[in-house]
Amino acid sequence: MKQLHLSYDMLIEYSEEVNRCNFTIKCIPIDSLRQKISNVEINILPEVKYSYGKDGLQNIQIYGVNENPHKSFCFHIEADAKTGLCDYETEFNDDLDMIFSHPHGLNLCGEKLKAFYDDKCILDSTLNSYEKAIFIMHVLSDNFKYVPMSTDVNTSAEEAFGQGHGVCQDYAHIYISLLHRAGISARYVTGFIVGEGESHAWVEVLCDGKWYGFDPTHNKCINDEYIKLGIGRDAKDCMINRGIMHGGGLHTQKVVVQVNEG
Repeated sequence: MKQLHLSYDMLIEYSEEVNRCNFTIKCIPIDSLRQKISNVEINILPEVKYSYGKDGLQNIQIYGVNENPHKSFCFHIEADAKTGLCDYETEFNDDLDMIFSHPHGLNLCGEKLKAFYDDKCILDSTLNSYEKAIFIMHVLSDNFKYVPMSTDVNTSAEEAFGQGHGVCQDYAHIYISLLHRAGISARYVTGFIVGEGESHAWVEVLCDGKWYGFDPTHNKCINDEYIKLGIGRDAKDCMINRGIMHGGGLHTQKVVVQVNEG
C-alpha cells in the first residue's frame, strides 16, 4: 500500500483566438476497491464555470463552456491517492460490463493478430483466466517493442502489431484483442504511474468475477504504484480532453504528469 500524490498539467496553445469552446475533461481518479482518492484540487485558465458528471462507463468528467476569446487553455489537477488497498479493482457488473467481452474499435482483431494468436498463444486448457492472461501478456512482451511516438491516437491494434512496435496505448489494444480471441473479457484503462511523464495505459481482465489489472507495456501485474483514472472499450472511450472549438487555427498540446510517493 502506498500514499501517492498526483499533479497533472495540460496546456493547449492556439495560433488564433478561440471564440467559444465546449470542453469535457476526464482527469479525476475515482474511489474503488483498490484506491481511495482525497484532496482533489482543480484549476482551469481562463477561469470558467464547470460541472461534474459521469459518462456511461461511470468515469468522472467535468464539462463547461468558455465563451470568452482566448489563445490558450490550461488545466491543472492535484490529488492524493492511497493505492494497493485490494488485489482487484471491481467486481463484475452484468448491466455495465458485458460490452467488454466483445472486440470494438481500435482493438479489433485483424488477420495478422489472428495468425499470431493461433501460432503463439497456445493455451493449456487447465489454466484459469488469470493464468491465461499472464501467459498472453508474456507472449506479447516477447514479440512487440516499445518505441516512443511511433503511432498516434488513431492507430489500431492490427496496424501497430503489423509494424512490430508502438506505445502503451498499442500494447493495451493488442493485449485486449488477444484476450478477446481467447474468450476473456478485457477493458482499456487510463491512469498514471510513479515515474511516468505522461498518462499511461493498461488493461483490466475479468477473472472469476473480478477485474484484475495487467500492464502489458511493462509485462507485470498492476501494483500500488498505479493510479487508475478511467475505463473504456478502447482509448477513444478514455480520452482525457475533448472539445468543440470555434476558431483557434492550429494548436499544440503539452502534458506534464508527476506522481510521487508520500
